[in-house]
Amino acid sequence: MCSAFYSNDIKTFLNQNEDEIFGIIAKNDEFDSACKQKDAWIAQIRLLKNVLNRYSYGSVIFEYTIPRVGGRIDNVVLLDGTIFVLEFKVGNEVYAGSAATQARTYAIDLANFHEESHNKTIVPILIATDASECDLQINKYKNNVYDVIYTNGNNLIKIFDKFKKLFSSQIQLDKWLNSRYVPIPTIIEAAEILYNNHSVDDISKNEAAENLTKTSTAVQKIIEYSKQNHQKSICFITGVPGAGKTLAGLNIAIENQKTTGKNYSCFLTGNQPLVSVLREALARDDNKRTGIPIGEARDNVKSFIQIIHHFRDESLKNLDIPPVDNVVIFDEAQRAWQQAQLSNFMNEKKAAILNKLPDDKRHKILSMSEPELLIEYMNRHQDWAVIVCLVGGGQDINTGEAGIQEWFDSLRRSYPDWKVYVSNKIIEEEYVGNNSFDALIEGLNCKTVGELHLSISLRSFRSEKVANFVHHLLNNEKEQAAAIYQEIKKVYPICMTRDLNTAKEWIKKQTEGKNCRYGLIASSQAKRLRAEGIWVEYKCKPEKWFLEEKNDIKSSYFMEEVATEFDIQGLEIDYALVGWDADYRYENGHFECYKPSGSKWQTINKEDNRRYLKNAYRVLLTRAREGFIIFVPKGDNSDNTRLCKYYDELWEYLIDIGLYKIDKNHHQNLTHDDF
Repeated sequence: MCSAFYSNDIKTFLNQNEDEIFGIIAKNDEFDSACKQKDAWIAQIRLLKNVLNRYSYGSVIFEYTIPRVGGRIDNVVLLDGTIFVLEFKVGNEVYAGSAATQARTYAIDLANFHEESHNKTIVPILIATDASECDLQINKYKNNVYDVIYTNGNNLIKIFDKFKKLFSSQIQLDKWLNSRYVPIPTIIEAAEILYNNHSVDDISKNEAAENLTKTSTAVQKIIEYSKQNHQKSICFITGVPGAGKTLAGLNIAIENQKTTGKNYSCFLTGNQPLVSVLREALARDDNKRTGIPIGEARDNVKSFIQIIHHFRDESLKNLDIPPVDNVVIFDEAQRAWQQAQLSNFMNEKKAAILNKLPDDKRHKILSMSEPELLIEYMNRHQDWAVIVCLVGGGQDINTGEAGIQEWFDSLRRSYPDWKVYVSNKIIEEEYVGNNSFDALIEGLNCKTVGELHLSISLRSFRSEKVANFVHHLLNNEKEQAAAIYQEIKKVYPICMTRDLNTAKEWIKKQTEGKNCRYGLIASSQAKRLRAEGIWVEYKCKPEKWFLEEKNDIKSSYFMEEVATEFDIQGLEIDYALVGWDADYRYENGHFECYKPSGSKWQTINKEDNRRYLKNAYRVLLTRAREGFIIFVPKGDNSDNTRLCKYYDELWEYLIDIGLYKIDKNHHQNLTHDDF
């Protein structure tokens, strides 16, 4: 299918007669449009001929179909370096808000994802032909995109001329029409693509997706080599937040199903919110595409994404039988439980199963950590097996989570014959903690594979440097954080306020006219934010928070229900409002960790728990794809749990880094240009 019903340079367009142009448009219209639409095309042709006859350069396009997204722009006019997006409402007497939103969304999509439109001036124009002429208002919206200009068409020449000084190098029509359109989907959208028997190549064609493809290919080679050489292997995929580790895991599981024609691999995660959201999203998508009953669709999805605890419990039913899967992918492997945590859980929740086992086997199981138990289960295969561990740096956030150290310790203690593959970035502190890499792999048959690291963020498509900024911010590395902020602030807004309503209004302003998901997030220990109206102890339902539409009070859009690090880890939204409480506070020149205890804050001294809290804020500050705002309360000196000093030093620290401050009087007209 042609990407446009009609396209030509302006000179040729002016020399063609009206009927010839209409005939070409109608011929390329596979939808057999109604007479009303055909009358609209005639009106568009006449108006544009009248307006463009003063230009000897540029191009005009009718009904440009946006690749993959499927929407059609009425007209695109390319005048040298400026792209005019025209939304016609022929016969309309009013300028409808929905039509303006449509024009603005097309312009933003081109700016973000259409390769030949990058760094070009983009001007959306709503033309309601029978409306009254209104005052000409030309304002920047974001970056190189202007806000919608309203006209009945009579002053369209004047509008074009307003941008004459911005006309620069000419945009080549063929190159623009054939440009790559590279939308970067959310984890939910990408999972739907993969579930529909596509590959990571179908997700996007940008650098991040290419990185993702290389990682998936590297793991497939390890799987094939292990199979051919009757070898047991474990590989560790690392990556910056939002780089697509979960997608890599999903793709590996699906590719193995394609190769063998059967399901001999599974994707496992202990992240219940991630499971709930992805299962529900995939089931709804399957129901919408195929008409399959939603209940049946939900049942089908259960075998695709599994809770790791169910897999672990299955290993206890018969201690000699291996799983049916030769390949298992463990998402967020750093969150697997330590021995003490697993032993306590088993004694409390699985006593009935344990009591059926002989004493020696029961004691053996209770002496294992979760990594060792899972490796033991896969080691029962007589021929070959592969474990793929997806590891997030600094992402262990809960009591009893072992980090990746325990995986290596388990291998060294009990399975030194397994072949170990690691990325070249696993040596960094956020993965190995205070341990040295040499000590980590001592005594193991280990090979480094560079492709096992995902270095480019899919989530923050505007800048992969967001993760580095957050790293330095949380490490109290002020100068490094400030330097990165100056680099990214034009394309990825990060700002702060001390007024919650101002923060909400800023979020709404950024997302106006865009199909963006936004929401309120905070640390699970931020319990004194309740005084500000943020109640972290009230648990949201992640599948509703992430999936419901704007009219549903359970959705993230209302910014009433808050998602914590446990709800949002592994997932993402476009814009985030991050509430920052006194649990992770800045005092005396460094960060300190506290937990709420009755009517006071109690200092956290245990190193593991301090790490969990720091990582909770790392998760929260890396969830947004397009930008976020931090809400720091002012505090209240009449409340000992919310003293002003608990928050003021953090505010000053963020000021020193250079974060943009927004007050009640400034948020209304704030745009990217203000950064």
